[in-house]
Amino acid sequence: MPHELQPQATDELDAEAVRTWSSLALAALGRAREDIDAINVYPVADADTGTNLYLTAESADLALTEAFAKVTEGTAPTSLDQAVRAWAHGALLGARGNSGTILAQLLRGVAEVLGEQPDEPRRPDEHGQPGEPVPGRLLARALTRAAQEAYAAVAHPVEGTMLTVAGAAARAGEAAAAAAGSPANVARAAYDAARAALAETPGQLAALGRAGVVDAGGCGLVAVLGALWQALSGQAPAVEPVPGRAVPVPQPPDPCEQEADGPAYEVVYLLEASEEAVGHLRERLDGLGDSLVVVGGDGLWNVHVHVDDPGAAVEAGVVAGRPYRIRITHFGDERRRARGARAQRAVVAVVPGEGLAALCGEAGATTVLVRPGEPLAVAELADAIRRAHAREVVLLPGGAELRPAAAAAAEQARVDGVRVAVIPTRSAVQGLAALAVHDPDGTFDEDVVAMTAAAGATRYGELAVAERQSFTSAGICQAGDVLGLIDGDVAVIGSDLTETAEAVLERMLGSGGELVTLVLGPEVPDAVAERLEAYVLHGHLAVDTVTYRGGRYSAPLLIGVE
Repeated sequence: MPHELQPQATDELDAEAVRTWSSLALAALGRAREDIDAINVYPVADADTGTNLYLTAESADLALTEAFAKVTEGTAPTSLDQAVRAWAHGALLGARGNSGTILAQLLRGVAEVLGEQPDEPRRPDEHGQPGEPVPGRLLARALTRAAQEAYAAVAHPVEGTMLTVAGAAARAGEAAAAAAGSPANVARAAYDAARAALAETPGQLAALGRAGVVDAGGCGLVAVLGALWQALSGQAPAVEPVPGRAVPVPQPPDPCEQEADGPAYEVVYLLEASEEAVGHLRERLDGLGDSLVVVGGDGLWNVHVHVDDPGAAVEAGVVAGRPYRIRITHFGDERRRARGARAQRAVVAVVPGEGLAALCGEAGATTVLVRPGEPLAVAELADAIRRAHAREVVLLPGGAELRPAAAAAAEQARVDGVRVAVIPTRSAVQGLAALAVHDPDGTFDEDVVAMTAAAGATRYGELAVAERQSFTSAGICQAGDVLGLIDGDVAVIGSDLTETAEAVLERMLGSGGELVTLVLGPEVPDAVAERLEAYVLHGHLAVDTVTYRGGRYSAPLLIGVE
C-alpha cells in the first residue's frame, strides 16, 4: 500500500492539504476494502465495490503524486488548482465499476470549485479590500458541486446509494459554512451527516433492506470524507466506516440469487468525444441496459453501463467518438466471486480491435484492447488478470511482440498465488481458436494443452497496406500496395484487397483446412466478405467460413485456417 501521509491540523485549503486528503483516503479505502466488498448487493451483488473504489482512489493518488514529483523539474503543482485537477484526472482515467465512476465525478466536482475558486464571500485584506475566499465556504461549495455532478452523471439516480450520502454531506457542509465554520468544521459536519445518511440507506433501498446491509458505495464515500476531516483537523475518525459501521450488517444472502435477471455484462471504456456526441451516447446506452454512468468532460469521458449486448455498447462508443481501454466483465464470474471464493479458471485475451474485444467478452473472456503502434503495459495486463479473479488464468497474448509483457504480468500474478499459463498465440485468430475449445470444467493442464493445440493448428494470415517502399520476402513493395502475410511473412503483394485476400486464402488452403475465419477491419465493406466466402465455397466445398467484424483498431483483414 502507498505511504500514508500524516495529517497536520490546518485551516487552509492548499495543494498539500489535497495531497494529504488523497493519501489518507486511499489508506482508509484499503483498510475497508474487503469489508465493503462483502456487503456489496446493489446494483449488482458482485462483491467488488470496495476494490473498485480503492483502485479508483489509487489511480487518482498516483496522478497527484506524479504531479508533485515534478517539483524537481521546476513544474510542481504550486497551486491548489493544479493539485485538484491532477487528482480528479487520475480518478477519471482509473475509475472502476459503478462506484468508482461516481467517485471520479465527485472528485471532478470538487476540482471544478477548488480549482476555479468562484465568486464566494472573501476575507478583507489589510487594506479592507476583498481578499482570498473564505476556505470553509469554498469547501462547502466544492462538496455541493460534487454531489450535483454525481447525480447528473447517473442516468437514473436512486436514493439509498452513495448519491444520497453525498447529498447529505453537501447539505451539512453548507450549513456549517453558513455558520462561519472553518474547513475542518465543514469537513466534520459533512462526515457526520454522511455517516448518518449511510445508516438510513437500508430503509431507502429495498435490496439493502432485504440483505440487512448499508450501501457499499456509501461506506466508501464515508471513508473518503473521514479522510478529508482527518487531513484538515489532524484527528483520526473515531469510527471506521466498515467495520464499526453505523448499523449491524449480517452476512448477505447468496448474491447469485439476486439480480439474476439483470444484464449479463459490465462494459467500461474511456471515450474521446464532444459533449453533444456524449448526449446522444447516453440516450443510446440507456436503451441498451442499466446502471449507466457517464462522467468527465472537456472531451474525455469515462463510460460505465450494464448490458446484455456488450458489442452494441462498444459500437455506440465508436459512433460517438474514440473509445479505448475497453473492459468487458461477465457478471456470472463476478457473482461466483461474490460468494467469497475465486472462480476456478478464467481466460484473459489481448485483442487488436473493439469488435474482437466484444466478441471475446461475450465468450466469457476478460479482454485487453491494444491499438496499433502502442505497447502493451504490463500493469494493464496484470490488472486484467486481477479483474478475472480466478485461481487459474489462461492468458492469450495475441502477438509475438506482446508475449514479453504477458510473461511479466503472469509472473506478477503467480506471486499472488494465481496459476497462470501463457499460450503463445501469435494472432487474434489463434486466440479465437483457443477460446473456442476452452473447457473450464476440465483440468487446468488438459485445458491448456487443448487450447495450445487449437492455436497451433490455426494458420494465420493478415492483409495490410504498405506505408513505404520496402524489401519483403515476396519482393519489393511500393507505398499503397496491399500486402498478404501468412504466418507473419509477406507472401503476396497486390493492388486490390479482395484479390490479394483470395491469393492468400488459396495458399493457406493448399495444405488443407476445415474452417476459415475472416475478421474484417472497420473500413472493409461486407461485399468483400461475401466474395471471399463465395471463393472458399466454390473452390473448397468441405470448408466452412465464419466472418466477424474486428471493429476499430483492427487490421483490414485477418484470416485463420484451422
